[in-house]
Amino acid sequence: MAILTIDFEASCLPRHGLSYPIEVGIAGQGRAQSWLIRPHEDWAGWHWSAQAERLHGLTLEQVEREGQPVETVFTELVAAVEGHHMVADSLIDQYWLETLADAAGQATPFMIDHVSLLLDEHGAGERRIMEAVAFADARYPVRHRAASDALWLSSLLDHLSGQPAADRSALLRLG
Repeated sequence: MAILTIDFEASCLPRHGLSYPIEVGIAGQGRAQSWLIRPHEDWAGWHWSAQAERLHGLTLEQVEREGQPVETVFTELVAAVEGHHMVADSLIDQYWLETLADAAGQATPFMIDHVSLLLDEHGAGERRIMEAVAFADARYPVRHRAASDALWLSSLLDHLSGQPAADRSALLRLG
C-alpha cells in the first residue's frame, strides 16, 4: 500500500484549550494538496491562539473567508487518500482528523500511523534519521503550513527508504 503523509494546522494546541483543525495537507508520489477549513459552528467558542497564528501565519478571518466547509474538506480528503497508508509526524493529527470527521457528521475514515513506525521498519538509526531530516530541511525549509509540512515528511521518508526524490513542486495547491 502506497504511503501518503498528512499534516494538520490548528487553532491552537489542545493544552491551550479546545482545538480545531484549520488546514489539512497530504503529500506523496511527488504531489501535495491542502485544504483550508472554515471553522464549523460546533467549534464556536473553541480557542484560537495568537501563538498558533504566528506559527502558521493564518488569521481567523482568513480561514473564515477562504476556508471550505468541513463537509467538503472531509469528502475531498477521504477521496484523495483512498487506498493509501497515512503517516504523520505528530500523534495529535489523529485528534484533528477525528474532530473534522465529527463536525462533518461522519465516522473517522482512517487511522494515521506515527512516522516512528516506519523509522523502525527501515531500521533507521540516529545518524540516518539526522541525515534524512537535513535532506528534508534543505528541500522544504518553510514549515507550519499543512502541504509544506506533509511534503517535508514525505521527502524525509523517501530519503530513508532510498527512493528517488520526486519534484514535489509539480502539484502544490495551498487552500
